[in-house]
Amino acid sequence: MKYKRYISESFAFGLGSLAALGQAPWSIWPISLCALLLSFLLAQKCGNFRLAGLVGFFTGLGYFTISLFWITEPFLLEGSNQSWLAPFALLLMSSGLSLFWALAYGLSALLRYRGDIVLPLIVLLTTAELLRTKLFSGFPWSLIGYVWSDHPISQLSAVVGPHGLTMITLLISGLPLVLKSYKVIRVILPSFLLVGSWSYGYLILQTPDYPPTGKIVRLIQPNAPQNLKWDTKMVPVFWQRQLNFTKEPSTEPLDLIVWPETSVPFLLRESKESLQNISKAASDVPVIIGANDRVEGGIRNALALVGSKGRLLATYHKKHLVPFGEYIPFGEVFSAWGLRGLASADGAGYVEGTGERFLEIPEIGSVIPLICYELIFPRNVSSKNRARLILQITNDAWFGSFSGPFQHLAQAKLRAIEQGLPLIRVANTGISAVLNSRGEVIAKTSMNEATYIDVNIPSPRTETIYAKFLDWPIIIFLFLSILILSFLRKRAY
Repeated sequence: MKYKRYISESFAFGLGSLAALGQAPWSIWPISLCALLLSFLLAQKCGNFRLAGLVGFFTGLGYFTISLFWITEPFLLEGSNQSWLAPFALLLMSSGLSLFWALAYGLSALLRYRGDIVLPLIVLLTTAELLRTKLFSGFPWSLIGYVWSDHPISQLSAVVGPHGLTMITLLISGLPLVLKSYKVIRVILPSFLLVGSWSYGYLILQTPDYPPTGKIVRLIQPNAPQNLKWDTKMVPVFWQRQLNFTKEPSTEPLDLIVWPETSVPFLLRESKESLQNISKAASDVPVIIGANDRVEGGIRNALALVGSKGRLLATYHKKHLVPFGEYIPFGEVFSAWGLRGLASADGAGYVEGTGERFLEIPEIGSVIPLICYELIFPRNVSSKNRARLILQITNDAWFGSFSGPFQHLAQAKLRAIEQGLPLIRVANTGISAVLNSRGEVIAKTSMNEATYIDVNIPSPRTETIYAKFLDWPIIIFLFLSILILSFLRKRAY
């Protein structure tokens, strides 16, 4: 019996690994769909919560180990003495996220519908993916629906959002098993869902886009490797490189110049001369910069708008910090108990920003500002007022050069589609790009390239259904579905 269990667990891990291929720089969605189908088939063989939970855990472990492999990159930087921590960090993160899948698979065994686990599993796995974006500060990287990020089906996220896209993916994979008693329908229905979703996205992409705004933005990518970014000998090199790119002549008058996250090597309000140098290089065109900002209570990760003569026109402080990367969770509590050095105020990380996520840029209009990690949260890209575009500055040097930067860009595509807004993302190194309101890349840089590009900013679309209602429709649908499945189970007994 144990031998069979070990085989099942190993097989589940392999299926999860195959499913994760859809999160690679290349999207292999047919393999992902087949892997999910086989995982559902394996779950059907499980007669209780424990066995189904183990299948879910090891499927999730394979999925997250492959799709999140990039988190080992910060530990493997040249000169780092923490490389030995890399496999433990990956295993810990993957195991933690796999618990959501384990719970979904396990509960599905208890909510069997007509003796079958797959229908409740589709509902509960979608719920688990939604919960992991919310609980414990959330981590929505590599959602199942992102397998469609380079595919026309991604356009559906403007209607159903990322979690609706996840449910559609699971339905395409699982319906052949749910409808196993209906030999013809079990093939026709999932095929119709796949082709129908594909056709919808294709038609959206064939519709002529709105004319661009006529506003020209310059993206500055200095290409500072993380192990050299703060090297005292290299800091002046990267600084001068950004100034040089900023003052390069343009074929059309510039309306905005954007530097990446933490692109200036000084505290924001403590070097007026450096801010003036930025304005001078830009010929007084507004410049977005990334910097550390000393405020009451500590240091904040900031995005600032610099106007003529180095004046600070507006500042946005990062709200959604990276746990363990930018702050220590519960550090303030531990500090109060006498464990010094864990709180942000003690110097162990950044202080969380405050205020509305909204920025007004002259000649451009209202913008939703985001710093790096904040973009992966769909809720961070919503605002009380309708913005003109989304602006992200980031330092993708942390993500290496294999899958991390590509996955980050893929999520940017989904945010643009969900909101129907163009998106500008500027990376220290990685992939800087301008996306239109359908998530199509209008212009981009290459990986590990020191360069700049000038782009005509695309126009926004009308407000999308998802932008109006966010995740509430799918939350209500999942809640009612679980209630109905629970009621049907009770009736069966």
